[in-house]
Parts: sequence; structure tokens; C-alpha cells
Amino acid sequence: MITVLLCFWLRKPLLALGGGILSGLTVIGTQAPAGFAEIWKLFPLQTFLFLGAFLFFFGVVFGLWSRNGAALAVAEQVTRRCVRGPRSAKLVTWALGVLFFQGGGFSALMVGASMRPVADRQRVSHEELAYIVDATASPISVLLPFNAWPFYVQGLLAGTGAVFLATEAQRIGFFFQAVPLFFFAALSVCFTLLLALDRLPFMGRRFRAAARRSRETGALDRPGAAPLASFQAMQPQVPDHYCPQAREFFYPMVGACLVLGLLVALEAIHLLPFGLLLSAGLAVWISYRRGLGRRELTSGISGGLWAVLPVGGLLTAAIFLGVLSQVMGAGTWVAEIAGPHLAYWALPIFCFVLTFLIAFGTGTSWGTFAVTLPLLIPLGLEVSALNALNAELLFCLVIFAAAINGSIFGDQCSPISDTSILSSMATGCDLMDHVKTQMVPSACAAVFAVLGWTLLVLLMIKPLGI
Repeated sequence: MITVLLCFWLRKPLLALGGGILSGLTVIGTQAPAGFAEIWKLFPLQTFLFLGAFLFFFGVVFGLWSRNGAALAVAEQVTRRCVRGPRSAKLVTWALGVLFFQGGGFSALMVGASMRPVADRQRVSHEELAYIVDATASPISVLLPFNAWPFYVQGLLAGTGAVFLATEAQRIGFFFQAVPLFFFAALSVCFTLLLALDRLPFMGRRFRAAARRSRETGALDRPGAAPLASFQAMQPQVPDHYCPQAREFFYPMVGACLVLGLLVALEAIHLLPFGLLLSAGLAVWISYRRGLGRRELTSGISGGLWAVLPVGGLLTAAIFLGVLSQVMGAGTWVAEIAGPHLAYWALPIFCFVLTFLIAFGTGTSWGTFAVTLPLLIPLGLEVSALNALNAELLFCLVIFAAAINGSIFGDQCSPISDTSILSSMATGCDLMDHVKTQMVPSACAAVFAVLGWTLLVLLMIKPLGI
């Protein structure tokens, strides 16, 4: 509660998490001092090492792209061959958003900054461009989860009491099992594709007016708008003697995906950090062999690592908060209080709305995961036991999917979310114009997703004896 309230008040997720951690440590120190020993036992050190390896890998790769121009080369090649008008410009933006499936603020900056000049020439409104960039950032990251998302989330699922979540491999497999149930994320990606094709039926009045204004008058922003400054710092600084190649973008990404898929298949998760370091080292070596100097490599990599440092601090605090929730028995308490009063078919709706409200107010989906997942999974287990449901695993998968997607929905629509702000900055859009225009299609996707989970539970999950 303190974490959420501080985040509403301060608008700083890291400070809010720090306040929540201090309050939790205070309670443990006064109520159960022996709980301090449990903290270190439950702290998922291996998960922390996984996330550290992922952040190091992405810091190196993004820093490397800033010097070798690989991501910009991909955007330029696709643009040169495919863009013929507003529709094709939006389609290319959508395709790049899917291609940069690591998601988050990095994807929003890279896709938005790369495609804005092209989209501006084709009279694509900044509201349209910002929506496509934002709605293919986090949603595509959970639909193609060959990234840090499942490894971060599985650490939050430890200690929830489910027998099918006992090991790290089981928790990662649980995340991948839930991917087909990520209805909101899938609909968000599909809706942005329909918008790119000018076939989206759920646009809303503001969105239609923005598209019509830009095509007919060439005005990319509404009169009186206050666009955020373009984030020029993300523009690549390629040395004059170096010729960027698109394939240098794919080398580290394909290598990381192959390593991840192979190690998960072999259940050798403990070797993942070494595989990621090897993929990052290979990318650096290729650029060095092609003529990128040591000074350029050093400056690019150090800049990339410095950029991911705040993310590392946020994730460490979120993991620690989740551990405190487990030590204090928060999940069990919520399950005992709320479980008997919730109809089993309504629990996905409850989880989706709760995570949406928290993520919308705090502006962070990952912080919302840390606050809610250690509570909602035990609640799902309690409701399943009370109703003697015939498919406990499927029920928990639906609960998990609703919580993950509710967090993404709230993060995507929040005016204080990093992806909302960075999408507006990269595309030169007024922040509130972006928030207001994307609200209608995002809300429609949310309604359809909730209906899908409710129907799935009613049709596939029954109390025993019915």
C-alpha cells in the first residue's frame, strides 16, 4: 500500500519502491525479527544474475547500435524499399515495432526516432505514429518473450505455494504457457496493424480527426499542441569511415534468441548468463573486425550500460519488494480475506482491473508485477481450492495472463509511463494528445480481452460435480 501511494504522490517508481521496502523491513523488524534470515533465503540470487546478464547484454547491444548504425540501417533499408505513402509508412513502423521485440522505452525510442522523418514526409499524424510505437513496445515483448520478461517474472512467482511453480524451469515454462492467453497484448498489436492499414474500427473521434487533419492539411499536430522535444540523443553517431550494415542488427538478436531457446529446451537455465555474454562479445567482435575503432566501441558500450543502469536499480528494488511480500505472508493474507467473497469466474476481471489501476497510477508495469503477482497467484489457488475447480493450472494461467495484461494496459495508457513519454518524445507528439487518442482503441482491446478470459473460464473451468 505504501509503495502504491508513494508512487501516486511522488511519480517516481524507484523512490516509491524504496519507501515500500523500508516500511516492510520496519514491520519485519518489529513484528518478527527472525524474518530477516528468511529474506536472504528467499532472495532469488540466480534470477538477479539472469537479469543482470540481460541488462548487460542489452546495454552493450544498444550502445553498439549507437556507434555502428545497425538499427538505423535496418530502418533505412525497409523504408527505401517499402514506403510509398502514409499507409506503407505506418506498416513499416509497425513491422519495426514487432522486429524490436525487446520492447519498453528502448524500442519506443529507436522505432520512433527512426521512422519519424519518413512518416512526417508522408503526412502521418504524430498521434498515429505515437500509438503504433507505444502499442507495439510492451505488448510484443510478452508475445515474443525471448527477452528479460519471463526471467524477471519467474522470480516473483517463487514462494507462491503452487506445486507447478516450484522450480525456475517450471516458472519460466508457466510464462510461456500463458502467452496464448495474453489477449490484450495480442489485440493491441493487431489493432496497431489495422490502424496502419486504415482499417481500425475502434478509433474514436479524436483519432479520426487527427488522421483526417494530417492527410488533408499536412498539420501533423493539432492547433495549440505542445509536442515533446524529439529525442535526438538516440540518433546514432556513426564514424565517417564506417559503413553501417543491417545484418549487424540481427547478429546479437538471433544469437541471443538461439541461446535462450536452446538452454530452455535443455533445462540448462543456469548457463544463460554465459550465453548472453558470448552473444554480446560476438557482436562487439564483428563490429571491431569491420573497422569500428576501440574508442568508438568503448564510448558506445559505456553509454549503453549507463542507460540501462536505472532499469537495473528499479528491477532490484522490485524483486526485493516481492521477497518482503512473501516473508510477510501477504499473498496468504489476501487469499484468506478475499478468496471466500469472489466468484471464481470474476477473478480474472478483478485481477485485470486491479493491475490496471496500479500501473496507470504508478506508470510502471514491472513495478506492478512486483506488487501484485505475489498476492494474486495465491489468491487464485485459494479460490480454486474453495470452489474445487477441475483445472487449477488453467485457472492460474488465466489469472496470471489477466494480471500481466492489466499491468501492460495501465502502463500503456498512463501519462507518467516511461513508454508513453518516450513514444511522445521520439515521435514529436503532444503527450496528452497521445494518451487521449490511444485510450479508445486500448480500452476496446481491454474489453474484448476481459470477455475472452471470462468466457474461457465459464466454458473450460467448472467446480467438480457440475
